Amino acid sequence: QVQLVESGGGLVQAGGSLRLSCAASERTFSTYGMGWFRQPPGKEREFVAAISRSGETTYYADSVKGRFTISRDNAKKTVYLQMNSLKPEDTAAYYCAKGRSSAATVIMTGYGFFGQGTQVTVSS
Repeated sequence: QVQLVESGGGLVQAGGSLRLSCAASERTFSTYGMGWFRQPPGKEREFVAAISRSGETTYYADSVKGRFTISRDNAKKTVYLQMNSLKPEDTAAYYCAKGRSSAATVIMTGYGFFGQGTQVTVSS
């Protein structure tokens, strides 16, 4: 049974930083790519960042490029999303996702399981 547990969300002022964590339960964590998605209020879920199983390849949405960094620690079975220079438009529920392959992918259908999410609210 796959489990992905996100943490680290909260309320922050514009310009601030947060680091999200996603802890996986599977021993095979190091064999698949991971991603972060977000769903702003009243909008559809959208891609944020992705990382390959080794961590060598990463992709970012244009809206977060240069501000967010995805990383992973395979020994801890955890993927992170460091978010800097936060803006009110970053307000959303953030979800980590398990990829269907070892590659990093920006396509939502490339992910087979999503966590329950953690809320990020950025005040202006």
